Amino acid sequence: MSLYTEYMDEIQNRKQELGLNPKPIDSADLLSEIIGQIKDTGHAHREDSLNFFIYNTLPGTTSAAGVKAKFLKEIILGESVLEEITSTFAFELLSHMKGGPSIEVLLDLALSDNAAVSAPAADVLKTQVFLYEADTERLEVAFKAGNAIAKDILESYAQAEFFTKLPEIEEKIDVVTYIAGEGDISTDLLSPGNQAHSRADRELHGKCMITPEAQQEIVELQKKHPNAKVMLIAEKGTMGVGSSRMSGVNNVALWAGKQASPYVPFINIAPVVAGTNGISPIFLTTVGVTGGIGLDLQNWVKKTDENGNNVTDANGDPVLEEAYSVATGTVFTIDTKEKKLYNGDKELVDVSSAFTPQKVEFMKAGGSYAVVFGKKLQTFAAETLGVEAPAVYAASKEISHENQGLTAVEKIFNNNSVGVASETALHAGSDVRVKVNIVGSQDTTGPMTSQELEAMAASVISPIVDGAYQSGCHTASVWDSKAQANIPKLMAFMNKFGLITARDPKGVYHSMTDVIHKVLNDITIDDRAIIIGGDSHTRMSKGVAFGADSGTVALALATGEAAMPIPESVKVTFKGSMKGHMDFRDVVHSTQAQMLKQFSGENVFQGRVIEVHIGTLMADQAFTFTDWTAEMKAKASICISNDETLIKSIELAKSRIQIMINKGMENEAKTLQGLIDLADKRIEEINSGTNPALAPDDAAKYYAEVVVDLDLINEPMIADPDVNNEDVSKRYTHDVIRPVSFYNDKPVDLGFVGSCMVHKGDMKIIAQMLRNLEAKNGAITFNAPLVVAPPTYNIVDELKAEGDWDILAKYAGFEFDDEKPKTAARTKYENIMYLERPGCNLCMGNQEKAEPGDTVIATSTRLFQGRVVADTSEKKGESLLGSTPLVVLSTVLGRFPTIEEYTAAVDGIDLTAFTPLEEELTTKFSAEKAVPVKVVDAN
Repeated sequence: MSLYTEYMDEIQNRKQELGLNPKPIDSADLLSEIIGQIKDTGHAHREDSLNFFIYNTLPGTTSAAGVKAKFLKEIILGESVLEEITSTFAFELLSHMKGGPSIEVLLDLALSDNAAVSAPAADVLKTQVFLYEADTERLEVAFKAGNAIAKDILESYAQAEFFTKLPEIEEKIDVVTYIAGEGDISTDLLSPGNQAHSRADRELHGKCMITPEAQQEIVELQKKHPNAKVMLIAEKGTMGVGSSRMSGVNNVALWAGKQASPYVPFINIAPVVAGTNGISPIFLTTVGVTGGIGLDLQNWVKKTDENGNNVTDANGDPVLEEAYSVATGTVFTIDTKEKKLYNGDKELVDVSSAFTPQKVEFMKAGGSYAVVFGKKLQTFAAETLGVEAPAVYAASKEISHENQGLTAVEKIFNNNSVGVASETALHAGSDVRVKVNIVGSQDTTGPMTSQELEAMAASVISPIVDGAYQSGCHTASVWDSKAQANIPKLMAFMNKFGLITARDPKGVYHSMTDVIHKVLNDITIDDRAIIIGGDSHTRMSKGVAFGADSGTVALALATGEAAMPIPESVKVTFKGSMKGHMDFRDVVHSTQAQMLKQFSGENVFQGRVIEVHIGTLMADQAFTFTDWTAEMKAKASICISNDETLIKSIELAKSRIQIMINKGMENEAKTLQGLIDLADKRIEEINSGTNPALAPDDAAKYYAEVVVDLDLINEPMIADPDVNNEDVSKRYTHDVIRPVSFYNDKPVDLGFVGSCMVHKGDMKIIAQMLRNLEAKNGAITFNAPLVVAPPTYNIVDELKAEGDWDILAKYAGFEFDDEKPKTAARTKYENIMYLERPGCNLCMGNQEKAEPGDTVIATSTRLFQGRVVADTSEKKGESLLGSTPLVVLSTVLGRFPTIEEYTAAVDGIDLTAFTPLEEELTTKFSAEKAVPVKVVDAN
């Protein structure tokens, strides 16, 4: 059977079973067969083959793109003659292929001696921005050899005509509202985790956005308002909380955006999204990738009395009143020049934050990638020609305040900045390009990241990236047919690209399903590092880490850079004493509750960096705090440690990197050994005093300062989704923190210890609790199922060496077996302990789930509706979040314990101890010795 016949069968199946169009072609072999049928003028499938070739082939560096570009070159040179594809049309098709083989062909033609093709090829090249070193080197060599066409192209690039000749964005954009949900809208609604396997198949994945009914309502709004864009809204909430989800933005764009190219199917751009409280920071970055618009509507405001004081309800929460209606079907006008939102002639709200000069450039260019590559290309051309590059792009905002010190994040950004003009240190609000040190790609977004890399014609990791890792943790629980189809292919691509991969495509080392955040935390060996990861919980306890969409991850891998404003910071310090029966997770939850109380219900963490002065808490334990900051909608977090603790954390990281080397995970570039060398260098700097542990200046300026009183924490604290709250907008937020006594005798259906929120110490706590219960009762009976998923294989190995795994295995009714991994997700649970494979497990919600309607107590991070547990018609599923000892005891009892039962159960167990430092972890600011900007040479 031919590949084309197989493709036709697949098309028929997709149409009959799923109601979908043909899948875009990325295979060179299939496209070669299609081209053969095109050349055969009498072939029965010639017309269809032409349509597949023109309209259904993926661009960039896919193998199919190489074959397509070669055939178009044949047509342009007259070696193949088609009535349907003229030379002019062939050039147009090449112009839509976005780099890689198409650029190679265009350069071949432009730099040739054939005047008939060199000029039109040059004209197309002038519109392209996705050029890499091999491409620019060819231009440079030709220019220096006196090639006039090369000079002409470089002169165009130096003027950035690929950007300046694009049309400006529309001055007025009509939008019609669609309320996608009330309250915070998680990206799970737009791209559910349990459909992660289909994200690379954009049309198929688009079917899972919200509901089929919602999709049809959007279509009907488009029919009714053909001149308006549908704007998806989070009413009384924030749009896009949780994960960054490029797939979520892709889905919104698929239903409510516009097609990026008429010759590339299902790749849409420029969606419009909005929220009463704006857009989650990481999601807003993703919107920028597609050149979309994200609005802060502010359509509900705090009600005040005659004295200007906030009016509160019975719970002490501010009462909100509607400033204007955004009911579904309302037509607004965005005035992009005035940067205002209008209803007819009535001005509603200022939306200038959505139309900064940089964001407008993204909209004009069709996305942020084109701007990043365009700036690099302009700089290259100007330097090659020996001319000054004109100021085409919006000037980077460089803000420096006299006599003001630097926060930790300001120091990191200044240290990693690229191409900064200012000679003084920059403060929050400055727009900065920065070198990225560590990059992480996770396995349910990795297929999209590889697509993005192919689309931007990248073939190898940037040499300026210190280390990058491709995980296998989100698909660790169940090695089903979907995982078997997607993950090996992903690992092979990323391994070839230059990443350290969880699975070895050659099968030399044992596959690792370690939680990505734990691995990234280990391979981050510098407290001044910048980390980009394809998951919102990329929140390292060394350096500053930003969760990002799959596209931004791809950009960081390809260029070694990221661009963003320096965020504001909120300083968090501690006072008082932590009681012996409290776990550090209780401190994390109390931080949230105390912050909201201190600031009258305002989440001051949202969109900012949480700078937590953790002092003596090691990186593993501190990660419990930094990981949680994603749920606070924070931009990122930074741990401030003393010198001794930082050195211990780096030494631990070194040992774990060495284990990866010992397992055979090192690559040809010796990336892992390079990280160890950098770690040794950093330790030497700290020991010598030449560069102590990162600390803010004493004269740094913060948006807010939060002081957490440990004396107020007397009971285990629980984050509650409050599923039955009458106010829908207050369900599934992280604002409801309650003590365990609130849940007296409440039944528990399942417990989960795992995800990135736990560390080795949590596993040892379980072991010690089992020993205590065994000593006290002689036997252990679970009255509710307990699922335990260690974060990493290293932890499992260490527990085995130290004897703790034996007690866990003794009382486990199920223990994972890598030789025989599960091939189907569990749907029913017995009252036993399940020792699961390292990985995300229940937290991800894409494979394993609790039984519908269960009340789950978990160490997880997510409160999203349906994530860990789905609803039934009789009862909403509840995923309550708490500490490891609380989860374990609740499953033994089958209910929440009393405080007396809890304190007795943890007596004598070494929980995560934490003592605030008495001294300030700051450096003395001196205007004369202000930290200078270090401009990193990214080339």
